[in-house]
Amino acid sequence: MTTQPNSIALCERCGQEHPDCVVCSPTNPVGLQLRPELRPDGSVEAVFPCDAAFQGYTGILHGGVTAALLDGIMTHCLFAHDVSAVTAQLTIRFRHPIAIGTPLVARARRKHSHSSLHLVEAELLQNGQVKATASAKFVERQH
Repeated sequence: MTTQPNSIALCERCGQEHPDCVVCSPTNPVGLQLRPELRPDGSVEAVFPCDAAFQGYTGILHGGVTAALLDGIMTHCLFAHDVSAVTAQLTIRFRHPIAIGTPLVARARRKHSHSSLHLVEAELLQNGQVKATASAKFVERQH
């Protein structure tokens, strides 16, 4: 099913599908609390503050948190298209270290959908520089 992206689907899918998500739940006290928003071009974007609690090496965002942000923003992109899917394959390219204490922009866009398979791309930007990119294949959940 292919639909036009919309903010209502984004919010409803998020609340219904994973209300305690470590990436986006506002009630998960140890989560990342990402707040994705739909952009006019159909992409989804969120700002992450890069707090020191999420660092790996001193002053650098942990790679696992980087992966979680990329995966999470892509999932929300599908939510905006009224699709609930799980990650089947995730490929990440770490381009530059992500500094702690400087806000990070996470952005995702759906590239292609065929039946229950969806291809999505994402990037993390800090001060306008691409810090990490990802592409993923998602498969729709069976309820």
